[in-house]
Amino acid sequence: MAAAVRNRGGTLSGSSAGPLEPRVDALLPLARAAAARDSTASSRLVVHVAPFMLKVVRNVLGPRHPDVEDVAQDAIIDLLASLPAFRGESTVLYYAGRIALFTALASRRREESRVSRLDAGVPSEELADPRGASPLADVIANRRREILLRLLDELPKATAEAVALHFILGYTVEEIAKTASVSVHTVWSRLRLGKEALLRRLERDRRFAELERRRR
Repeated sequence: MAAAVRNRGGTLSGSSAGPLEPRVDALLPLARAAAARDSTASSRLVVHVAPFMLKVVRNVLGPRHPDVEDVAQDAIIDLLASLPAFRGESTVLYYAGRIALFTALASRRREESRVSRLDAGVPSEELADPRGASPLADVIANRRREILLRLLDELPKATAEAVALHFILGYTVEEIAKTASVSVHTVWSRLRLGKEALLRRLERDRRFAELERRRR
């Protein structure tokens, strides 16, 4: 499992997780004004959160995926539409990252379904890079990410959310517990179940094992 995650924050290897939530949420006034349909506040808020949301989408779809920018724009639209329901239980940046994460996951599931119907037999990480010129380390990281993302589709919703926030975005257990309104112990339990499932999946995946052998 040490090869699959970094020790600090549990961030998935090969990802570029965004910042953890700050102690003081300077974006909250902008979010409140945007929720009240202040167009200037909405524009300013987007300027602040868009780079992080784009980074989250790239973490999920892959940096060279052709739909990265479109999915990020969809996530921004979803963020602005949902602001009236935002209760401030987390920072605005955390909230924006969460929306970007699950918008990207939904997009990936739709693509997986389409590829499955076409029966192309091409791994999704190679679809994102038609040149097929990724270094071995990138291919391994992409395969690890793909295994994790597919696992998220199968885990119970609460467990999948905790695993995604922790391993993809690098959010702390305390942050996840606060947003989900559950105890830290509950989050740790969900993460333990998710990590055990991920380890089993990595051990069973022949392609991942082959790539790891090539790296050695």
